[in-house]
Amino acid sequence: MHKLLFILFIFIQQLLAAQDRGTSTVKRQQQVELYVTTTNQQKVLYKTELNDSGKQINDARQVIEIDPSKTFQTIDGFGFTLTEASAFLINRMPQAPREKLLRELFGTGADAASISYLRIGMGATDLSTKVYSYDDLLPGETDPQLRRFSLAQDTVDMIPLLKAILRINPKISIMATPWSPPAWMKDNNSTIGGRLLSKYYPVYARYFVEYIRQMKSEGIRIDAVTIQNEPQNAHNNPSLKMEAAEQADFIRDHLGPAFRRNGITTKIIIWDHNCDMPEFPLSVLADRKANPYIDGSAFHLYGGQPEAMSKVRDAYPDKNIYFTEQWTGSKGDFGGDLLWHFKNVLIGSLRNWSRTVLEWNLANDSGFGPHTPGGCSECKGALTIDGSAIQKNVSYYVVAHASKFIPPGSVRIASSGVPGIASVAFQTPEGKIVLLLMNDSGKIQKVGIKAAEQQVQLELQSGLVATVQFFIGYEK
Repeated sequence: MHKLLFILFIFIQQLLAAQDRGTSTVKRQQQVELYVTTTNQQKVLYKTELNDSGKQINDARQVIEIDPSKTFQTIDGFGFTLTEASAFLINRMPQAPREKLLRELFGTGADAASISYLRIGMGATDLSTKVYSYDDLLPGETDPQLRRFSLAQDTVDMIPLLKAILRINPKISIMATPWSPPAWMKDNNSTIGGRLLSKYYPVYARYFVEYIRQMKSEGIRIDAVTIQNEPQNAHNNPSLKMEAAEQADFIRDHLGPAFRRNGITTKIIIWDHNCDMPEFPLSVLADRKANPYIDGSAFHLYGGQPEAMSKVRDAYPDKNIYFTEQWTGSKGDFGGDLLWHFKNVLIGSLRNWSRTVLEWNLANDSGFGPHTPGGCSECKGALTIDGSAIQKNVSYYVVAHASKFIPPGSVRIASSGVPGIASVAFQTPEGKIVLLLMNDSGKIQKVGIKAAEQQVQLELQSGLVATVQFFIGYEK
């Protein structure tokens, strides 16, 4: 067995200077906790509580200095896409282990991941038990008045599970995303690819309104919608091809006005695809009449680099950035996926203004299903569920390293860089300081971390990922 993968030294100044005239010295509670995950899975979210050693690093180049006075974006939450297939699997677990799992995922206890944000399909995703919309018709039929609109399929698994989650965490945020409109609204009458017919733009806007209203009547508030999942991917089932000009037209002349007329405050978010095409959201935001209706842009990272998010934000600093999807595959390696996702998805998106970090599917079975015909057959969920047996996979730990410690309302704060160390810092609403970091140098690194009056010295083995939590004058 290897020895502990890190050596930790902490310098903590615990005493405030006594005042003149013999006033007593005051001790502040100053405590630091470290949670680590290793690539070999010997330690996963392993907690170490640290003690004062009186040592510090003197080389400033090897010290991460955290400055809470310089702030960036506010965090909305961390989580996953709760697909209809995920709901199907969780709802078929025996009651006791199901309730225990939901508390571990969405609760706030010591063993909970405290997931705070969910993305759901507006209709089927490619990880659903069947392909469906909320207004499916026979070939040749149309329903421009949406008289046959129904959430019936979602009442089987999705809505009951969302209600159970809301009982545990009533404040969880929910983003809804369509993979495809009803086939009869499209130019190819298919759930795969095709384009939304312009004559149905006003009907599809009412479709969004009706969905939000009916979900609200079920006690489920939709905080945000994206216009289309991966609008440049027309090969999934379901899917839709949508260009930037089409999104701008739809928002400017139909969806935005429909939300305004109906008093709907749900955020409208564009793009929801890769970081290799920032010109798409930039083009939509450049439409002066569509722009006021748009809250921000959402990104995936199957192409491009996280810095594309900053490019969009720099051009439109009044618009928000969201990271909404990244998969892990059945052929992936835990260690390799851990490091890539921690560096690029988690730290990368947060350092580039994202208010959310959402990994892809919450749960699948051991056969990487259920999925639609033509849907993803290699997508590995955060959880693998077979009956009452649950396995936590790599994306669970990537998200939990953040969601467990960085609640909604936390603010990203300035932190300096150290060569070979990827990191990002936050201050929580309670005043705690949280640092996410990983050693990406390929060698053992000695790193100091300065936060207020505390300094931590770490010796990190290559590939270690960690969350450091500082309790500065905060009573646990």
